[in-house]
Amino acid sequence: MRLGVIRIEATADGADPLLAAVADGLGTRGISVAGAVQVNTAGADTAHRDMDLTLLPGGGRVRISQNLGPGAGGCRLDPAGLAEAVAYVEGQIAKRPGLIVVNKFGKEEAEGRGFRPLIGAALAEGIPVLTAVADENRPAFDAFAQGLAEDLLPDSDALMDWVTAGGAAS
Repeated sequence: MRLGVIRIEATADGADPLLAAVADGLGTRGISVAGAVQVNTAGADTAHRDMDLTLLPGGGRVRISQNLGPGAGGCRLDPAGLAEAVAYVEGQIAKRPGLIVVNKFGKEEAEGRGFRPLIGAALAEGIPVLTAVADENRPAFDAFAQGLAEDLLPDSDALMDWVTAGGAAS
């Protein structure tokens, strides 16, 4: 059971570009990758960015943010979009990818929803999982991981080496 985690830096895109680069790099090495990588783009509401998940493999996208209108301060996450992405990645577990990438262990996962059950299912099947976590969700992540997670350096070569050192299947 291999669960790798990197710390999300306090930037607009967090670990997203790094996770996308790792997924691409592993693909060129012949290692199959399933999962979801977040892509943020300028939205109609200029105060907020649209959030999409790029689904791996295949590259389809699912919008996981909703426009709440100008001045809205509530959570913009669209639970239906997130559920669609989770269902897609769940369907990939049976194909036994060499790695599952989850864009982040965020608030939904900290509360037991989102990708959290999928992470557990993948690990139970012996499929390594790579994700990222922000400091505010680290206590919930640590409780979930029960000491089994490996803290990894936020470096694409180091992350690819971590995957391949674990004998990831193609």
